[in-house]
Amino acid sequence: MSANGQRLRLKDGLRVASVGLRARPLRAALSALGIAIGTAAIVGVLGLSSSSQAGLIAEINQLGTNLLTVEAGQSLTGGPAQLPREAPARITLLGNVQLVAHTALLENEKVYRSSAIPVAETGGLEVQAASLSLLSVLNTGLARGVWLNAGTAREPVAVLGAVAAQQLGIDRLYPGKRIWLGGQWFDVAGIMQPSPLALDIDVSALIGYPAAQPDVSRLCQHRPWRARSRTAEHDLRARRRRS
Repeated sequence: MSANGQRLRLKDGLRVASVGLRARPLRAALSALGIAIGTAAIVGVLGLSSSSQAGLIAEINQLGTNLLTVEAGQSLTGGPAQLPREAPARITLLGNVQLVAHTALLENEKVYRSSAIPVAETGGLEVQAASLSLLSVLNTGLARGVWLNAGTAREPVAVLGAVAAQQLGIDRLYPGKRIWLGGQWFDVAGIMQPSPLALDIDVSALIGYPAAQPDVSRLCQHRPWRARSRTAEHDLRARRRRS
């Protein structure tokens, strides 16, 4: 202690401060452990939050933020409108449009695992005719098999969405795997991976716009129901600012 008795020297202060630690070492150790656990918990929570945010941003970037969807609305009288047959071709003429795909919903056709399934048990599944560029526009992949091409699009061949395949009980493919669609058998060429930006595709059986076989063409004389396009990012941001 200093000569005037008003202030402890550093050495004496350290000795007095350590009395509690030396007198109750277990309590001091537990207190230090509690502080360490609390600090580690805060760091861990913040780390998980940052990791989740980074993962979400990476997933969004992978899916792409430049996917635009065009679908028919209502007419002036309030009835359902239809996209013109020329709509997909016209969209391709717009500036900065990179890819265009379109689908047509076949409202009166359903898909079943076999012809023995009752007609009413549709499972909420749909049948859509799809352009060959759909897979590229959605930026998704195939879990099994292959996508439609210029040849198989003219044949009774289908590709199943992820949910459709699950509900039909099809998790693997082999030669001769078929489904009952539109009153006839269709070979299953592939199973798509989930499409977070196109949930209607997940619950659909997709066929091409055929032109060769009359019995298949009967199913596909439909107007485009929904068109999707990939647009240049800078053009999309400019359109959002104008809107």
